[in-house]
Amino acid sequence: MVPIGRVGTLVSVSRDGKTGQTILDPMIKPATGPVRVALVEDQPLFRTMLERTLAGATGLHVVAAVGTTTEAMRLLRPGFADVVVLDIDLPDGNGIALGVTLRRRQPNLGILLLSAHDAMDLLLDLPQDVASGWGYLSKTSTTSEEVLIGAVQAAAVGETVLDPALLAKVKPRAGSDVARLTDRQYEVLRLLASGLSNAGIGEKLGITEKSVQNHVNATYATLGIDADPQRNPRVSAALRLLEESGPAH
Repeated sequence: MVPIGRVGTLVSVSRDGKTGQTILDPMIKPATGPVRVALVEDQPLFRTMLERTLAGATGLHVVAAVGTTTEAMRLLRPGFADVVVLDIDLPDGNGIALGVTLRRRQPNLGILLLSAHDAMDLLLDLPQDVASGWGYLSKTSTTSEEVLIGAVQAAAVGETVLDPALLAKVKPRAGSDVARLTDRQYEVLRLLASGLSNAGIGEKLGITEKSVQNHVNATYATLGIDADPQRNPRVSAALRLLEESGPAH
């Protein structure tokens, strides 16, 4: 099937017969339109699965699917994609280092990391100039297409989404600000960090959206997160949860 570009325009496709890498020639992004997604994943089968899942999602358009940092650096020029999904472990480099380089070249680029290991703490070591708006999903725990698609959509608007299955395995560290939250506030924070909207959190917990917002505001107050327009408070809250939590034994 030949992919169709925005507003029905055909786009050119090339596929490397040896690696199965897909490269689309994207149109200049209009003010509105599908989120353009690039995949950097070295395992051909997993890359194909990701490509098919995201290409079939409403509002997403896969513009490239490659397997190395070399190919990614060559293709992902500024403006080529809105979100890049990166495997952390690549055969010719490190996915996190690649993400830092790409983000510095395109500051509004959304980044979603994938890993076969529980390595969410790596987000805490990112350089400050590119630290916000990275997502993380585990290949081994994330089996839901809904979670993957939601994480890509969140990355497109600069939000941080952490793997919900991994978050379910952590607890607040004693003496931390996160440990001062009520059970309900902590539950709301964990769902917020998993990428759910206030409406989604309310549906999950069986409470009103207004109640969710009240819990969110109380959580921000306890964590000392202000409404600085230069920083997304949901991103700051997700990173604080990551920083002040540890494995539940």
